[in-house]
Amino acid sequence: MTQPLVQVHDLARTFDVSPPLLNRIIEGKGRVLLHAVDGVSFEIEKGRTLALVGESGCGKSTVAKLLVGLYEPTRGSVTFDGKDAHTAYRSGDRVLRQRIQMIFQDPYASLNPRWTVEKIVGEPLTEHRIITNAAQLKDRVTTLLSSVGLGAQDLEKYPHQFSGGQRQRITIAMALACGPQLLIADEPTTALDVTIQRQILELIRDLVAERGMALMLISHDLGVIAQNVRRMLVMYGGSVVESGTTASVFEHRIHPYTLGLFGARPGLHSLKGQRLATIAGSVPELVDLPAGCPFAGRCGYTAPECHATFPPALEIEPGHRARCIRLDVVAADRGLQFAQAKAEDSPA
Repeated sequence: MTQPLVQVHDLARTFDVSPPLLNRIIEGKGRVLLHAVDGVSFEIEKGRTLALVGESGCGKSTVAKLLVGLYEPTRGSVTFDGKDAHTAYRSGDRVLRQRIQMIFQDPYASLNPRWTVEKIVGEPLTEHRIITNAAQLKDRVTTLLSSVGLGAQDLEKYPHQFSGGQRQRITIAMALACGPQLLIADEPTTALDVTIQRQILELIRDLVAERGMALMLISHDLGVIAQNVRRMLVMYGGSVVESGTTASVFEHRIHPYTLGLFGARPGLHSLKGQRLATIAGSVPELVDLPAGCPFAGRCGYTAPECHATFPPALEIEPGHRARCIRLDVVAADRGLQFAQAKAEDSPA
């Protein structure tokens, strides 16, 4: 069996959000730590796709930034093609940075407003010394723009001269410049209209298939997840609460939070003026997570032990796991059966 391209084990990231030391001394308060990501594990094979889904603030983007080296992990490891990624990042390994690229949420914020498109897309190639000849660089940038539906006529334009969808195409071209093996797309269709969203997603899907890249897609849209990825992780409160193949999670979803997400999807009933279902309560503060299950305060299946014990990952079916100590009750309501086998240390 071949080794996965990406192996993430027990990944955690804590941010110190304490007030200044003098304020803490005067007020007699301790440090305040925000647990953005806690104990996330998963694998991505070469040429495969994985999605992270969950509401805002659950830690999805932090996981992505840990993978590309924008943050150092507080705990855990990221292994890329058999190499410890953060050891490589600290040593200044440029090759690894070429092999992992990211498309950020806001395309306009990702583009230097004072640079032309030619300079923006060409920067990764010159920064990594892949191409130094000016004529060859221009040819390569033109080819990259062509691959995302733009052309040579756009080389001398500036970001403000493009629509939102066109700016996102430029960021995709920039991410593809170094020929990455892993592409991370963090909400790549945010603030785009439905027609443009479809075009951008189809473009990413076609490019990933054509180039044999692995893809990690972060999205709130379950419809996007269903059409574009093979496996998915559902995150809540910085942790993965359910994971499995997209087909399995969609058909046999079982974690109460996952059920709430699916219940809140717009459907045909929305056309009749009915209100969408919502998940009761509010998202917990990551600086003060409860001792037990982070979802216990909003869950309709909560029992006293939910507030005291962080739930282990239980296997619903091969490759499909969920973290909930009340899965037997939820399964009975859903008409599902599962093996009560702990798989806490297994990758998603």
